[in-house]
Amino acid sequence: MELKPTMLQERIATLDILRGVSLVGILLVNMYTFYLPMPHIDLASWFTTPSDIVWQQNIDIYVQGSFYPLFAMLFGYGLAIQWQKAQSREQNFYTLGLRRLSVLFVFGFIHAVLIWWGDILMMYAFCGIFLLLLLRLSPLWLLVSAVIINGLMQVFMLFLVGIINFNTKVDDYLDIVSVEKAITAYGTGNWVDAFMQRLTDLSTQAGIGMWFAALFTILPYMLIGAAASKWRLVERAKELKWLWLTLAIAGLVIGVVIKSLPIMFTRTYLLDYLKTYIGGPVLSVGYIGIIVLLCLLPIAQKLLSPFAKLGRMTLTMYIMQSIIGTCLFYQFGFGWYGKVSVETGVLIAIGIIVVQMIIAEIWLSKWRQGPLEALWRKITYKKKVEAR
Repeated sequence: MELKPTMLQERIATLDILRGVSLVGILLVNMYTFYLPMPHIDLASWFTTPSDIVWQQNIDIYVQGSFYPLFAMLFGYGLAIQWQKAQSREQNFYTLGLRRLSVLFVFGFIHAVLIWWGDILMMYAFCGIFLLLLLRLSPLWLLVSAVIINGLMQVFMLFLVGIINFNTKVDDYLDIVSVEKAITAYGTGNWVDAFMQRLTDLSTQAGIGMWFAALFTILPYMLIGAAASKWRLVERAKELKWLWLTLAIAGLVIGVVIKSLPIMFTRTYLLDYLKTYIGGPVLSVGYIGIIVLLCLLPIAQKLLSPFAKLGRMTLTMYIMQSIIGTCLFYQFGFGWYGKVSVETGVLIAIGIIVVQMIIAEIWLSKWRQGPLEALWRKITYKKKVEAR
């Protein structure tokens, strides 16, 4: 039998809405990298004006570090759905899954080299291969594996923080030479200057250590998503509403409190660790719980349908965000690099999302998939996208 892609009528609206919402959070965080010399600065100490500090702190609490775990869980959920479909049809999913992930890696490589250095697609494809090897496990063992893998990272980080000293105040990080090079290349240079600087920043973003770290910071959330998929937690949301309500309340309250600690008190290495590696993922679970519960209401699904449209074109919209961001801020575009406040950056991000919602609405009124999704499907399944 021939493996087939997910048909429109088989899609789960809640998952598409979650993907669309995650795109918003990812863009809000990525905006910094479009107009600031990341990754050569410490955001928490970079800003000096009161309004910028307040906006940065709010993004740090409610957005930063809480949407990549969400997206990773959705990635795992989706891959597990495809694996289960293949199993029900007695088909071998591994060859197709590996081809699918390989194509995604190529998309990410092109994105990172030619458009924007902060690409996450390559890391997701890389971790996805390990997920593929573990998909035969029961949902319980997938969850246990996630806890063990992430737990090893937590122990290592606590050991590292302990060596530094738990109560030591965080040193403000600033690589002034790299900052000046980035500002010159992106802020005043041409496309070639930006390209060369992008390769430099990419070597930092995608260094050997980052690939290794991804197995402990991204793969566990994919495994959790795969376990949730096998338990059909989203599909059974009505039946499991009390579980989702508990996750939503606990995730939101505990996540926000933990992520607020470095702002409420003196910023130490321990509090920074708790904010990044505990508070961020916990808050993402709270966000998932809230959206899943909202989607139990038919009226909420209608109101959130623009996010679902974004979610159906995740790959296209993610790449589009990078193209728009670099064109707005780099010198070969509008040249706004380093010239906007955090508040303005947020407003620009919201504007981009609104434009993307309109584009998605128009595109999906004629086509079943976004253009990059169609290309991905064609290469993977050797089928072309059909008009509606």
